[in-house]
Parts: sequence; C-alpha cells; structure tokens
Amino acid sequence: MTRAELLADDPLWLILVKAVALLLIGMLMTLFMIVLERKVVGRMQHRPGPNRVGPGGWLQSLADGLKLPFKEQVIPDTADRKVYFLAPILSTIPAFLALSVIPFGPEVSIFGERTVLQLVDLPVGVLVILACSSIGVYGIVLAGWASGSPYPLLGGLRSAAQVISYEIAMGLSLVAVILYTGSMSTGDIVDAQAGGWYFYLLIPSFVIYMVSMVGETNRAPFDLPEAESELVGGFHTEYSSMKFALFFLAEYVNMVMVSAFCTTLFLGGYMAPWPLSAINDNMFNTGWWPMLWWLGKTLIFLFLFIWLRGTLPRLRYDQFMRLGWKVLVPANLVWIVLVVALRAFRNEAEISAGTILTAGGIVLVVLIGLSFLLPERSVPDDEDRVPVTGGGYPIPPLDLVVPDRAQLAKPARQRRKRQTASVGAAEKETDQ
Repeated sequence: MTRAELLADDPLWLILVKAVALLLIGMLMTLFMIVLERKVVGRMQHRPGPNRVGPGGWLQSLADGLKLPFKEQVIPDTADRKVYFLAPILSTIPAFLALSVIPFGPEVSIFGERTVLQLVDLPVGVLVILACSSIGVYGIVLAGWASGSPYPLLGGLRSAAQVISYEIAMGLSLVAVILYTGSMSTGDIVDAQAGGWYFYLLIPSFVIYMVSMVGETNRAPFDLPEAESELVGGFHTEYSSMKFALFFLAEYVNMVMVSAFCTTLFLGGYMAPWPLSAINDNMFNTGWWPMLWWLGKTLIFLFLFIWLRGTLPRLRYDQFMRLGWKVLVPANLVWIVLVVALRAFRNEAEISAGTILTAGGIVLVVLIGLSFLLPERSVPDDEDRVPVTGGGYPIPPLDLVVPDRAQLAKPARQRRKRQTASVGAAEKETDQ
C-alpha cells in the first residue's frame, strides 16, 4: 500500500494519538530548546546559564512555563480587546498545523495497526507549510496594531516586511527541489532522496533556504521585530502572562517546523546517514529507527539557530532588506533557470548528473567572479552628495567648527539687552 492509502485507513483513535503526539513534540521541543539555548549561549559567554531548577537546571523552562499563567495580565486601555486576545492564538496554531504534513518515519505498527509516522500526506504539502508560515505573521501584525502603542506597531510592521521579503526567497528555494522530485508531497520528496540527498545536489537552494528560515522566524541576526535596543520588546511589548507565553511558544515551534522542513527537503528526512543506510539491507531505515535520525538532523538545525544568536550581531534594517531582495531573490531566479536548462539538456543528451552539476558549478563560479570584476558606477566629481558612513547614514562635515561657550553666550547677552531696552522704552511711553 502507498503512503496515502495507509494514512487514509487510519482509524479515528490513531489520528487522535498522532495529533496529541504532534502537540507534545512541539511543546516538549520548546521546553528543551529554551534551556538548551540559555546553556549554550552561556557556555559561549563563559557563564553557567540555568543551574538551579532541577538536575543541572534542565527544568528551568518548565518552571517558567508554570509561572507565566499565574502572572498578572496587564491590558492597555487603548487596546482592541478582541484582536488583542486573538493575535497570540493566530501565531501559535499555524505553527502546529504545519507539523501535520512533516513525515517523521516510514511504515510502522502502532497497537497492531499499520500506519505511517505522519498525520496527513497531501499532494500540496509544501504549499501547506508555506501557507502556515505566512499566516503566522498576521498574529504578529495584529498584536502590534491591537496593543494601541507605537512601539508594538513598529515591531509588527517590521515583521510584516521581513516575512514577506524572506517568504519569497524561501518559496523560490523550493522550486528546484520540486523540479527534481516531480511532486509537492513531503513524503514523495523524502522517498526521492533515496539515491542522494539534495543538500549537495542542490547546494544553492539549501544555502538560500537556511538563510531564509532564520529571517522567517525572526531570529538573530534577523530579530528586527524584537530589537530590544530600538523597540523595547517589539510587537509583544504590551503582552504579559499566558498571552506572552503563546508568542514564545509560537517562535520556538516555528523554529522546530522550519528545521524539520529543511530536514525533509535537503537531508533525506528520516533516512539514515550513508554508513548506516548500507548496513544489513537497510535495517536502520525501517521500523522506529528512522525517527531517531529525523530528530538528530532537526536538532542540528536547531543548534544552528543558537549558534547564530551567540556569534553574530544584529543587522541593520537596510542591510537585512538588501540581503533578501538584492542577493537571495536574484540568486534564486538564476539558479532556477540553470536547473531547468540543465535538466532539459540532460533529458535530451543523456548526460550524467555529476557532469551536469560540475558544469553548473563552473557557471556559477564564473558568474560570481564576473560580478566582482564589473566596474562600479562612476559618479561625477561635481555632483552634490552628502558624505555618508558605510551604512548610508549622514555624518557632520569634517570641517565643522563648534563655537566655544563664550561665543555661544554672547548672542544670548545681546538678546537680553535688546529685550530690556524694548521693555524700558515701552514703560516710558506708558508713563507719558
């Protein structure tokens, strides 16, 4: 039986078990990731991190999760209450829904029922994940608008522009994968990588997706909606108690979702790595073993999020937008055209995939080299322009002379004398 037929025969109780398992995966991974991030970043900064609650401090996030529902709820008087309450829910639910089309493993037996470790396998599973990640930004935008405060509104607007920009790059990075697979089903994409994982067959798509998924989840160095140095706390400045916890939950579940999606697209999903996959007639690719490989690959990408946060500074907004619109999107378009041309040429000439990939790599290197060798646009010397720093911010002229305190005080004394003289003249006219 095919994957779709096995899932169609699932009884109701098995569907409920899978749904509850997805909720537990999202919540438990969130609790684990919060503590892991604090410990890893603390290690990078030569400090212990959480070490009080539970063995080694590993129950710290559980204690925080139990504390938040009992915190006081502070709601601004200017808030739109209906939208204010709806926004965190709208951010959290799509993140869990996207996990429903992720394949966690092959065919297994659960209480005697043959099924696949996946809740649903849709012919357009890739589009479902993109749609869920796009809907999640509505919760952020509505949270900023409904709070009735300028700082959350600025954070929400930044997030909208950010997600739109990197959603395009992320969607384009999937085109090459869909062309190679011939399907938008996540299960078919995993099965198509039995002969080779796409992370080395489609290296440009893999790199662009990794950059896009960091921008999509508003994580450092792209955490502009929550830029503490500029916007206090970002779009959730006015949120507290359980509603704030939902935003936190949505952020980490989104991290798990994009990491699992990247594993599905480029790392063979639940398939065992090469040395193990060739042992004893694919023993490690059957049963419950593949779920362990899926979890390990997903944790690699989750560690990448933490690593970036502990090493890279936050980008400026213009740098962030320039990277998305002027680098990732054009590179994606060129790569898609190249993939389509090479596949068409391969089908006609029957050339091996290695030869095509080598030729494609040479073409990309030549294009990148030409981009560096092209001369810059010449600017006339007599053109009026403001001297700027490296990022485009104007600076004062270098020959600016600041007057001393005595020179600054002289006009003030002259102004007071003129005022005193005018008042005296007005009094004399009144007396007369």
